[in-house]
Amino acid sequence: MLFSLSDRNTDRRNSLVHLRSWFEIGVRHDGGMTRFPQGFWLNPPSVYQAADDCITLTTEPGTDFWQRTYYGFQNNNAHAYLWKTEKNFTFECTARCDYKVRFDQAGVLVWVDQFNWIKVSLEYEDESLSRLGAVVTNNGYSDWSTRNCETRGFIQYRVSQRGPDFLLEANEGGDWEQLRVCHLAVLGETTADMGTLNATDLPAVPVSVGVYACSPGESSVEVEFGNIQYESSQWEFHL
Repeated sequence: MLFSLSDRNTDRRNSLVHLRSWFEIGVRHDGGMTRFPQGFWLNPPSVYQAADDCITLTTEPGTDFWQRTYYGFQNNNAHAYLWKTEKNFTFECTARCDYKVRFDQAGVLVWVDQFNWIKVSLEYEDESLSRLGAVVTNNGYSDWSTRNCETRGFIQYRVSQRGPDFLLEANEGGDWEQLRVCHLAVLGETTADMGTLNATDLPAVPVSVGVYACSPGESSVEVEFGNIQYESSQWEFHL
């Protein structure tokens, strides 16, 4: 594992960290713990903090990521905290959200630029029903794949990369479920040879990955991300 928020130096376990300037995370090396390079905000909210092994934030109304399809509008103002990647990765976190209004959401974001990105999350409908799925945006057009699910305030997400391709998974408290296998065209093509290689043998295609939350409607919700983990991609080649 490259980093985990639960690996924070115990001398600072009770401190709050201002993410706009830097984010202290434990990095596993033979020599002990060091500071992981800082991440960066897209559209930082007014209220956010990090303590122990979690990031908390409060969303602001009218925030979202979406590009053109069906609605016609382009929204690029959701809150996200991201890390730049240098290898094919598996990224995992848990998200707790106090959903209030339709489309409130919190999950994982893979980011290239405003026209090319992926988000995976639960999007709130009402107290009993929500939609679990992903939005994949290629060349400025978003598509949304979902399935109906029970509304729940806690869910785990996992995203794995193999070059320009991504595996999106979720866990609602039991087993991991595959939600989608998708491609970001801007990152290049997927060849037949790539399908036979271990992820660690594939060329690295740098992106940014992290957590995001937003409230497209007139609401403001509290979100907590925990158990954040990042490691070399665990997505095996096709047998």
